[in-house]
Amino acid sequence: AVALVLVTLGTVVFHLVNPWWFTPIASNWGFIDTTIDITFWVTGTVFIAVLLFTAWCTYKYRYDPNRRSVYEPEDKKLEWWLIGLTTIGVIIMLAPGLVAWNEFVTVPKGTAEVEVLAKQWSWGYRFPGKDGVLGKTSVKLIDDDNVFGVDPKDAKGQDDVVIDDSELHLPLDKPVKLLFRSTDVLHNFFVPQFRAKMDIIPGTVTYYWFTPTKVGTYNALCFELCGTGHYLMRGTVIIDKENDFKAWLAEQPTFEKSMKEAARAANQGFAKLESGQAKPGNENSKRVF
Repeated sequence: AVALVLVTLGTVVFHLVNPWWFTPIASNWGFIDTTIDITFWVTGTVFIAVLLFTAWCTYKYRYDPNRRSVYEPEDKKLEWWLIGLTTIGVIIMLAPGLVAWNEFVTVPKGTAEVEVLAKQWSWGYRFPGKDGVLGKTSVKLIDDDNVFGVDPKDAKGQDDVVIDDSELHLPLDKPVKLLFRSTDVLHNFFVPQFRAKMDIIPGTVTYYWFTPTKVGTYNALCFELCGTGHYLMRGTVIIDKENDFKAWLAEQPTFEKSMKEAARAANQGFAKLESGQAKPGNENSKRVF
């Protein structure tokens, strides 16, 4: 009984003084923290009550040769109390979660879309161009030059801004919907300060939305074991003020421009091979190809 009481007190103290609390929030999803707090309070109360009740029973009904035991297999009154209290506890925990989930999957109208491409073991990003629409994609079109598989025949994709880099910039206080695709295996895009994460499944598009509320630089982590380089799959999300974000976005290449540059580089490489300036196996050919 004493051991159970000490375990209960130790658990409560550890929970209150431990350093592993939430990171400072930097998005609109503060309600998710609230649902977790509610879960902690409900489950914590039950945990303490059960352990203290067990300790009390252990002490009160310790061995006594003079005590007469009574076999009572059923207690309908107690069972109804347990059913009622359990139901109330589940409702208290479940209801806020359902409200949060409804908001999580309901994207506000006019929210900007950004595509996040996951591949072993790096991230890439694609913004819509001036038309505000992302172009069509196909896994059959993915290659070293067209890492997103954007359809070159789709006019809406020509002005898409493609970023084959793990650094993503987003504007402050602007809701954004992240669309997730994978070229190989399961991944998961998680930024702890945004309180949002989502599995990325090959062959489908998943999403979540959020509104950044604090300027800063945040780590984006892959939260799904995706191979031997999983621990290396980190990205950076930088939240900028609107003018800084627009300046950064203007410096990024469009799909049309990046494909032209890739074709130009390839033509220059072939021209050097034909002229004898670069031969297969020498230093120049290694650099070009």
